[in-house]
Amino acid sequence: MNRKEEVRHLLSLSIPELVRESKGQLKLTETLEELYEFLAEEMVAEFRKAAAGNKIVSFIMPVGPTQPYRIMAEKINRESVSLKNVRFFFMDEYVDDEKDELIPESSPLSFRGQIGGLFFDRVRPELLMPRDQVIFPRPEILAELPGMIERAGGIEVCFGGIGIHGHIAFNEPAPGVAESDPRILDINEFTRTIDSTRHKGVGGNLENFPRRAVTLGMKQCLGARRMLLMTRNESTEFLWANTIIRIAAAGQPGDDYPVTYCRRHPNCIIASDIATATAPKFNI
Repeated sequence: MNRKEEVRHLLSLSIPELVRESKGQLKLTETLEELYEFLAEEMVAEFRKAAAGNKIVSFIMPVGPTQPYRIMAEKINRESVSLKNVRFFFMDEYVDDEKDELIPESSPLSFRGQIGGLFFDRVRPELLMPRDQVIFPRPEILAELPGMIERAGGIEVCFGGIGIHGHIAFNEPAPGVAESDPRILDINEFTRTIDSTRHKGVGGNLENFPRRAVTLGMKQCLGARRMLLMTRNESTEFLWANTIIRIAAAGQPGDDYPVTYCRRHPNCIIASDIATATAPKFNI
């Protein structure tokens, strides 16, 4: 079965049939609010376990989806969950089009710039981890990142979102993507188009939207002991995720949709809501 035929098959499935074909990897909630609550609770549960232990536990973290971060911060503050035993390896960041440099934190697109207001500034300071336990991929440390992760004891959980073309972090479709390491790459036009229209205030400005990014490799993501990934439509008007959730949950692994390699992972959950998992109106 080629990919076009497979997608038509996947879009023909009822939701119960899709759940069965996912072989236990698909978790669906009734609403988006329940999805964000589920994701936040899963993350905080891992941080509770780390706090109860005697070593620093490492996680791969996205900046988007952004909605669970507020819920996470509230739970952490309410329960006084210490993050001292937690290390965040953030997935990715945009890079200047002309130079191998990160875009400035002052940019509204910067993940480094956003995460403070989304999370760190909301958590009580005495609960936060030391600064050196928050690591963003940077061009100057790319070669060091795999060793840093290995010396840290590996990744406990890779949390992340799924893009329209199946990218995890900025691991776009490419030959051998499952074995990719941290690198700077060109963002494909599918991703740039979606991101320039989803990002509030950008208004589809493709001309000036970043064309390059730095990312952890798919190898580091797949090497986590557990994976929890999600995708969703954020409104009833902008429906872009109905197909990729089905490919992610039940598609055959292939370089054309990197997320499909997660189907081979022994402990991976792909989460979404019922509306996103519902097949689109037309199966073209």
